[in-house]
Amino acid sequence: MNVGIIGYGSMGKMLADKFALIGESVYVSTRSEEKLKTAPAALHVCSSNKEAAQASDIVFVCVRPVDMEDVIRDIDGVMKEDSLLVSLNGSISFERIGEWTHRKASKVIPSVTAEIDRSQTLVTHNKSVTDEDKESLKKLLTHIGNVIELPENEMGMGSELVSCMPGFIASMFDVVCESAKKHTSIPDEQIVKMVLNTMSATGDLMLRNDLSFEDVVTRVATKGGITEEGTKVIYEHFPSTADELFEKTLEKRRKTAQWKK
Repeated sequence: MNVGIIGYGSMGKMLADKFALIGESVYVSTRSEEKLKTAPAALHVCSSNKEAAQASDIVFVCVRPVDMEDVIRDIDGVMKEDSLLVSLNGSISFERIGEWTHRKASKVIPSVTAEIDRSQTLVTHNKSVTDEDKESLKKLLTHIGNVIELPENEMGMGSELVSCMPGFIASMFDVVCESAKKHTSIPDEQIVKMVLNTMSATGDLMLRNDLSFEDVVTRVATKGGITEEGTKVIYEHFPSTADELFEKTLEKRRKTAQWKK
């Protein structure tokens, strides 16, 4: 399969490098040639977006929302008749994409954890995408982790839970570590490693043993114990923060979706 990657930023580079590693023919175009200096030799570097799109069976458009319309209109006339167009921007609706092209189109939202092949990758498709297209795309994306198909109207919240979540988690535990530093002489670096390893192991434990969050709290926070005091604080004060987090991010997502040139 020939895979086109338009845009070699953070996500474009990750996808291009991963797909090349598994033996796909990857055609890449980007405005910044500087970024391609460290690209794997296996990549086919193209001189234009049209060249990359023309050579590919699946074309991933990995550009900013502000550039999406221009890129799609530019490549629409040169893509193969049966090629699948894939947008990495979940906020731009199929309705708007349909104003720029009538081609088969999917939207894909990977996570940064794709770098270690553990992405929870979201996909959704317009009505023109065939079952064969869906299977081909899923097979390709499985190389970077799990693939979760959602209806288009759930891609926003889905993105908060998988694509944005590494940033949310990192910021939350950054706050925890900064607070811990005020109460201990343990070196900063060791505090961070202790928390990260415990966080990672807790997630693995829950997934491996099919435990709920409540199960873990019950096992660790014994009645009248020290952990219970901490969990009481979290359950009392954190819900309002979590509510505000999703209200703010989903509103920002709605504004992005309504953006016009």
